[in-house]
Amino acid sequence: MRREEDFPTDTDTRVLVVDDQAIARSGLLSLVDSVPGFTVAAVAEDGPQAVAQAREHDVDLVLMDLCMPHIDGVETTRRLTRLSRPPRVIVLTAFAVDDQALAALEAGASGFLTKDVRPAGLQGAMESVMRGVSPVSAEVLSLIMKRASHGTARGRVHRAELLGRLTEQERCVLMLIGSGMSNVQIAGTIYLSVSGVKAHVSRILRKLGLHNRTQAAVLAYELNLVDGQFGPHAQI
Repeated sequence: MRREEDFPTDTDTRVLVVDDQAIARSGLLSLVDSVPGFTVAAVAEDGPQAVAQAREHDVDLVLMDLCMPHIDGVETTRRLTRLSRPPRVIVLTAFAVDDQALAALEAGASGFLTKDVRPAGLQGAMESVMRGVSPVSAEVLSLIMKRASHGTARGRVHRAELLGRLTEQERCVLMLIGSGMSNVQIAGTIYLSVSGVKAHVSRILRKLGLHNRTQAAVLAYELNLVDGQFGPHAQI
């Protein structure tokens, strides 16, 4: 399975645009074509097409609508993460943030943005995701915190079991991921090398059965490891 450091840096990032509306696809295609270092490798109108196109064209990044016919963006993301070389996914939606946002992130999406994001914001999100830094809106983080605060007793036992899989330092790294720190910032905080932090992140993902850093950040909130403020688009 392809993890944080497995994406090419010396060639253009291959992008798959997925949306059931032709106008939306056209706008995203124009935007991607205007961003240096990114190229449209394929387009799809629904989930089954998206999985087939991702597999055929070996894409690195998917810009995907959340609400689509046949298979929605959540299930499509889940299927993409099962590919032998899964791409990173930014989910886009025109609707208010709800549990679907969390479902998309838990399915393996690296970022979640509403469609009213400005072109520069989407460009920045694409670049951030390919650097391993995931954009998640403040609304999504608020929803995560709200859900965590209403956890059941069974959920609390499960959280304790998950934390029990990690060493004390790994818990610290997970907390710092949730607080929005990059690997460089984490390294400076806990006095490790950047390569050491990357090794910790890889072990955390493996031990907790996660696909990417965004899922780790979401889990950090759900485990009540993070208690702080965040801006309009947190960088995880």
